[in-house]
Amino acid sequence: MSKAKRTTQSPAPRGAESHDLIGVHGSIRVHGARVNNLKDVSIEIPKRRLTVFTGVSGSGKSSLVFNTIAAESQRLINETYSTFVQGFMPTLARPEVDVLEGLTTAIIVDQQRMGADPRSTVGTATDANAMLRILFSRQGQPHVGSPNAFSFNVASVRASGAITVERGAGTKTVKQTFTRTGGMCTRCEGRGAVSDIDLTQLYDDSKSIAEGAFTIPGWKSDSWWTVRTYAESGFLDPEKPIRKFTKKEMQDFLYREPTKVKVEGVNLTYEGLIPKIQKSFLSKDREAMQPHIRAFVDRAVTFTTCPECDGTRLSEAARSSRIGGINIAEACAMQISDLATWVRGLEEPSVAPLLTTLQQTLDSFVNIGLGYLSLDRASGTLSGGEAQRVKMIRHLGSSLTDVTYVFDEPTIGLHPHDIQRMNDLLLRLRDKGNTVLVVEHKPETIAIADHVVDLGPGAGTAGGTVCFEGTVEGLRVGGTITGRHFDDRATLKETVRKPTGMLEIRGAASHNLRDVDVDVPLGVLCVITGVAGSGKSSLVHGSIPAGEGVVSIDQGAIRGSRRSNPATYTGLLDPIRKAFAKANGVKPALFSANSEGACPNCNGAGVIFTDLGMMAGVATTCEECEGKRFEASVLDYHFGGRDISEVLAMSVTEAEEFFGAGEARTPAAHAILGRLADVGLGYLSLGQPLTTLSGGERQRLKLATHMAEKGGVYLLDEPTTGLHLADVEQLLGLLDRLVDSGKSVIVIEHHQAVMAHADWIIDLGPGAGHDGGRIVFEGAPADLIADRSTLTGEHLAAYVGT
Repeated sequence: MSKAKRTTQSPAPRGAESHDLIGVHGSIRVHGARVNNLKDVSIEIPKRRLTVFTGVSGSGKSSLVFNTIAAESQRLINETYSTFVQGFMPTLARPEVDVLEGLTTAIIVDQQRMGADPRSTVGTATDANAMLRILFSRQGQPHVGSPNAFSFNVASVRASGAITVERGAGTKTVKQTFTRTGGMCTRCEGRGAVSDIDLTQLYDDSKSIAEGAFTIPGWKSDSWWTVRTYAESGFLDPEKPIRKFTKKEMQDFLYREPTKVKVEGVNLTYEGLIPKIQKSFLSKDREAMQPHIRAFVDRAVTFTTCPECDGTRLSEAARSSRIGGINIAEACAMQISDLATWVRGLEEPSVAPLLTTLQQTLDSFVNIGLGYLSLDRASGTLSGGEAQRVKMIRHLGSSLTDVTYVFDEPTIGLHPHDIQRMNDLLLRLRDKGNTVLVVEHKPETIAIADHVVDLGPGAGTAGGTVCFEGTVEGLRVGGTITGRHFDDRATLKETVRKPTGMLEIRGAASHNLRDVDVDVPLGVLCVITGVAGSGKSSLVHGSIPAGEGVVSIDQGAIRGSRRSNPATYTGLLDPIRKAFAKANGVKPALFSANSEGACPNCNGAGVIFTDLGMMAGVATTCEECEGKRFEASVLDYHFGGRDISEVLAMSVTEAEEFFGAGEARTPAAHAILGRLADVGLGYLSLGQPLTTLSGGERQRLKLATHMAEKGGVYLLDEPTTGLHLADVEQLLGLLDRLVDSGKSVIVIEHHQAVMAHADWIIDLGPGAGHDGGRIVFEGAPADLIADRSTLTGEHLAAYVGT
């Protein structure tokens, strides 16, 4: 009888065990990605590692990380909900990719500005306000009510009446009284500011409504929903000049409550002019308005601090309740680092868990470099970098592991001194067992990566491929554009330009500035530096308002739909349409895909969108125009041998050559194209939708557009945002050309290459918030390095290697 042989061989791994054998920790596998400009990208990204994606602006980094990996993760998570719930969620289409495996839950922390609703603040966006409201409702003296009593978004309501309750076969009438105490200031309705409307900007009182008295943009004399409602409401005499209205007519005209009226058999709502303007214009984000609407609002409306609540947004009762002599308005107005110290000093066992959570949230602000903010800071005033870091707050204390965190240039807006702090946070998230994917240009952050993916080699159609993947050391010797420029260090100029004059700023005191007196040199490249929150933007934008002779280019986002493109945004399409119209003897409107020339089948979109309800909609190329967006007859007209769709398919470089000479020579178009090429956008297609552009491309597109404005002083707010190391060199060349042409260029910047290239540096600090707001250095970059008394001086000296 033979015995079975005993073996010591381990059993084959089963289930989750097998995942750890794939690249040690497993990987996210992407095969055949073709989103935007990606060219069948296939790649494996290690999990539980910090992977940095690099490459020139427009090379496809965001397309791979955000539009492919993160988008598919979110779509798959949404599909786990019931069909009913999915009906309330945004519908997401599956990215154009063959295989996506190994995905985990993705948390996206991007650069999108936070909502600019007047009632949205740093505190409301991070739940810190909610915790403070609970704290004051429990511990505040005198007690004024529930947490709602401390909320400037909740109005006080009182109601009483009878309700009918149906039970079984009978009904019963019950008297009910309802009371809710809110903390909203009744005068400003929780906005902190009140508006005063200049009636002379709304209408010409010497005219009647029938004669077109309204001077409000878009309110034409035959406008159905506005003017005709007033003219045919029955409350006014439309033939009488407004200045001759009776007292009752004027009351109805300006202040009447919403009332149902019938105009030509159609039921409409009539409302007084003042409340209608407040709803139509004042409730919207000013920065999101079209330029002519914004100009109208600036003319017609003045905003002043609410005299009743002194800008705190809160009712008198909410402000009367105090803890240790501090009310909730004063707590929210404190610098967060100071508020954290105050909360740490509160000892009350009954609310200990609440205090611990609040303390952790406030400490997270400090750790992430935002201790200089206050909780009552309007969220719409935060920069892109600040908004991104505020979004990070809720994730820092999370106990979740095996999550994929996706960051879009988290070092934007950070001084070199603060970048190390951000790096520590990224590493902390990784060390908790998470996968961290970062799109980044700064070498300081690339250097801490476990794995690097470099896309390129160029931008737009010249990009979209993986040029390198591996370690940072491998990148250095890999021969890619990023590798070649990774260790680049700008050198100081041998000679600096001499100022041609001075712009005097005296007694600047906006925000945290402390009566700053400074002379900003003109005719040179002047760089304003300092840690985030030191007062740079307050000094420049608060003391040098944009106006005649001053061109201000801030960090505001470019807003545009899929119908907007570089040609429409820059105004390039106007001279092109006119040139086509003149050459063919037809109307310019025929050569607009948003007007008469649009394909009737897709209305000029180039694609047909099919809404599938709770499922992701489907976009298919229009069969009539084959995606060209124009009616077939329009494409029969040619200019310089090309039809309009062929011109819009050109790159900026091709179009610059096309419109620069020969029968297609068009000086107006050539000038705009030259500016686009100057900012490094030669590879962009003229008809490429703005929605497909990267952050860096949008920043440079805005810069190219503003370069056409007449002005002697250019104010630029962090123009290196979203730019690759190689693109920064081109930007410096552009700034030099502006100065050499006789312009004065003032730049707010953290990038050491721009500092080293400056003729003059003004450094603010020494810290942020109330620790900043002072001039700590003025002079040439070489003197700042020699001085080394400021944080900027120390980091600039290390950067140039002295």
